[in-house]
Amino acid sequence: MRYSVKIALIEPFMTGSHAAWARGYAASSQHKVEIFSLEGKHWKWRMHGGAVTLARRFLASGFCPDLIVATDMLDLTTFMALTRRVTANTPCVAYFHENQLSYPWSPDDADPALKRDAHYCYINFTSALAADTLCFNSTYHKCDFIARLPAFLRSFPDYAEVDLVEDIARKSTTLPLGLNLGALDKYREDALDGGFSADESDVPLILWNHRWEYDKNPEEFFRALFGLQEQGVEFRLAVLGERYRRQPSIFGEARQRLDRHIVHWGYVESYVEYVAWLWRADILPVTSVHDFFGISVVEALYCECYPLLPQRLVYPEHVPEGLHAQCFYADFDDLVRRLAHVCKSWPVKPLDEIRHQVAGYAWDHMAPRYDELFSRMAGS
Repeated sequence: MRYSVKIALIEPFMTGSHAAWARGYAASSQHKVEIFSLEGKHWKWRMHGGAVTLARRFLASGFCPDLIVATDMLDLTTFMALTRRVTANTPCVAYFHENQLSYPWSPDDADPALKRDAHYCYINFTSALAADTLCFNSTYHKCDFIARLPAFLRSFPDYAEVDLVEDIARKSTTLPLGLNLGALDKYREDALDGGFSADESDVPLILWNHRWEYDKNPEEFFRALFGLQEQGVEFRLAVLGERYRRQPSIFGEARQRLDRHIVHWGYVESYVEYVAWLWRADILPVTSVHDFFGISVVEALYCECYPLLPQRLVYPEHVPEGLHAQCFYADFDDLVRRLAHVCKSWPVKPLDEIRHQVAGYAWDHMAPRYDELFSRMAGS
């Protein structure tokens, strides 16, 4: 089936997963998708002022869309007001990669203590009101955002408009991220051919492939490995993921204490090399306290890493229900116990059902879902 919907995709924070999602959909869609974006930096200023610049660029382009798809980083009310001569009758979808009510603030950020954090949450709220449909990247994300709104609105002195949360809930749906999983398959054979020696193959490789930040809870991850080391459990460790100028101090401690287990430490610039580590890795213990979707987790699951996941956030959506008892831990002590057991029992049978489930996030499967929804929204 061919579609002919013209879509303006508005992304004020064009970097990382946001950029991959926007470009991935534009490349996979049967619709005409025109991206209007700004560089992915200064996130607070993007939420404040990005709508003004993007409205100007949109109007200057002369593009007349059948549908607007805007991400949560856009102040949608300002954008629609400034472009009303073109968009007054144009339906709009708000796509939520994250939201500021749920996103944990950095301990180094002064805004929460100074009561300057609510403004960004309110932009998400008014954008949700302005949109005709809200799409969330996971059911967990959708439910969490809607559940937090009433208490947030009641924090204001009067006219809290809490009843409007029901309107937002009624027009909300789940539309998972699309991912370029085919790129992972492309490098599988080379990655495994360039792997480790036979002497090392019986010692499992534990993987960290997340950002080096507080919300991924590296303290608990490395404390679990310290516990394995104290028990004399053999394992190898590959620490990947993007690091920043400031990072939790536990990384420095772990680099020293786990030195004899480490086979790789640090961010890899090459995507091919990153994929190679995913295929070579064996076990994926996850300790994050925040994930609305978890691209790094899904990629590792697709590459057949054995997961040990917390029973929270989005992770139950990625694992078939019949494997929850095997893959989810209850608390920190349970994580250490399960991790030690898997390491001592290695190798274990791959959990092919998980790979099959997350394969559904490939753009080959997701783009038709996006196209069908957006076609209906545009009235085509």
